[in-house]
Amino acid sequence: MSIQLDHIIVPARDKKTSAEFLARILGLEAGAQTGPFIPVKTGNGVTLDFMDSDDFRSQHCAFLVPDEEFDAMFARIKESGAHYYAHPDGSGVGQINTRDGGRGVYFTDPGGHNMEILTVPYGGWA
Repeated sequence: MSIQLDHIIVPARDKKTSAEFLARILGLEAGAQTGPFIPVKTGNGVTLDFMDSDDFRSQHCAFLVPDEEFDAMFARIKESGAHYYAHPDGSGVGQINTRDGGRGVYFTDPGGHNMEILTVPYGGWA
């Protein structure tokens, strides 16, 4: 078996709010609570397990999304009222980027994590 990322734990002030926010943006569903976690499973099988916590640092999660779904996801980001920007340092407020010939945008979730959707992986397609 090759090594694969199975899940990550994403601490949040309110796991339900954060999990449902991300799931809504990505067009997914938040799963039922399992133990202390509310899972959001991506198309490649990786699960983000949201867990309540008052003590954490902001994390960054990037999601490679189909180009034909980017516009709908971006619209949901704007509708949510989340802050969004073109670059990882927070510059380019209210803009997207076109790095490597694709489209991408960073946005802040309700818990303060920096999320990203992009249509082309960094460095372009091999």
